[in-house]
Amino acid sequence: MGVEAAKIAIERAGITPQDIDFIVFATLSPDYYFPGCGVLLQRALKMKEIGALDVRNQCSGFLYALSVADQFIKTGMYKNILVVGAEKHSFGLDLSTRGRNVSVIFGDGAGAVVLQPTDPSSGAGQNQGILSTHLHSDGESAEILAMYNPGTHANHWKEEKYADFDEAEIAQMFFSHAMIDNGQIFPNMDGPAVFKKAIVKFPEVILEALKANNLQTADLQLLIPHQANLRISQFVQQKLQLRDDQVYNNIQHYGNTTAASVPIALCEAWEKGLVKEGDLICLAAFGSGFTWASALLRW
Repeated sequence: MGVEAAKIAIERAGITPQDIDFIVFATLSPDYYFPGCGVLLQRALKMKEIGALDVRNQCSGFLYALSVADQFIKTGMYKNILVVGAEKHSFGLDLSTRGRNVSVIFGDGAGAVVLQPTDPSSGAGQNQGILSTHLHSDGESAEILAMYNPGTHANHWKEEKYADFDEAEIAQMFFSHAMIDNGQIFPNMDGPAVFKKAIVKFPEVILEALKANNLQTADLQLLIPHQANLRISQFVQQKLQLRDDQVYNNIQHYGNTTAASVPIALCEAWEKGLVKEGDLICLAAFGSGFTWASALLRW
């Protein structure tokens, strides 16, 4: 899916895969435990031997990836950076009644952008592009939204519940038949806890981006939030006193596609004519980790 999204982005940018000089790929559902998806994308598109970076920031992944790419562009190190967010949740969800609270929320999808420098010699170019990005994390409640297995659980070996385990038993904790039998290989989520944190941090990081650029919510043409939960988006809209036409949502069509949701929504909004040159656009996300981020851009 990431390859197909990348092909569209590259074509619309008026370049070829050979012009891409760096890849940043965000996903929580990689094809392999390792290597990451960046090199698989590079191989599939028959690109040059360029660098490929994988980002594991879940729902905030695309904005983290965009922030990294933005720094490389601004320093002049690269000229055409492919930023991809792609997820295939359907292969890793518990589709039984036991997993319904998580599985009904998530969907598969991919989105991609080609990031390039603006032309500072033009009047418009001086005020266009990514104005600022803002990244945050708080790992205190990391297990509230997480997929524990397979994993080494390095932070938990000292806990009392593992005191009687020998090394062989601990080694089996990375992956075992018992984990499969007990349904321990699927994502875990405390939905109400995530909701409570999201409705605080979402508005904060959006306002942070606006304040950093001496702007207000009234200046926004469009807010594109990560599509985690329609109620979260509606709460944020209400808190920031934004009109319906200032917020774009599509979760009702695709579900939560984590790292792919922001680029998919941005692409759709642009295709529908809701994003025009000169518009002030805010992208924002909150998710597992917890991590949250925003990016303010002038189209």
